[in-house]
Amino acid sequence: MIKPKVKIYIDGANIFYAQKEMGWSLDWLKIKEYLAKHYAITEIRYYQGIKEDDANIARYLKYLDHLGVTVITKPLKVIKISDRHPMKQLHNYTEIYKCNFDVEITADMIFDRTNIDEYILFSGDSDFDYVVKRLRDVGKRFTVYSSKKVLSWELKLAVNRYEFLEKYQENFAK
Repeated sequence: MIKPKVKIYIDGANIFYAQKEMGWSLDWLKIKEYLAKHYAITEIRYYQGIKEDDANIARYLKYLDHLGVTVITKPLKVIKISDRHPMKQLHNYTEIYKCNFDVEITADMIFDRTNIDEYILFSGDSDFDYVVKRLRDVGKRFTVYSSKKVLSWELKLAVNRYEFLEKYQENFAK
């Protein structure tokens, strides 16, 4: 049997929050090995915002590189929160760090469309709903892996298949 050619896209920020919600961490080597049994993986891309001089994230990105994962990074933005902002009143933050890769992931998916049979997306972000629908219109298949706690209903309805990470805890957990 010929395995479908896939490219895997990992929304680092979304998956970070999914792991926090689930209370356990993903082991990307286990995930890569599991998916390789079912697919011909052409590339795994991990999109991650980084803080300057963050030794923990530097180690994590080195680990991903060691696994053969293509890491795409950009600096986190610092957003100052005014005293009148609702976020400040809810969480007592004076600043938050933010980084969004939705445009980069979307563009990469569009550019990669001729080289693969199926997309695998690790994210639950509803912002991917539009690109998923458009690429499905030209015959591409999508599978999403996400926590049931962060998977948006829009994305859930747009993809061919979705899988809850919780179902795979035994196979995917560190």
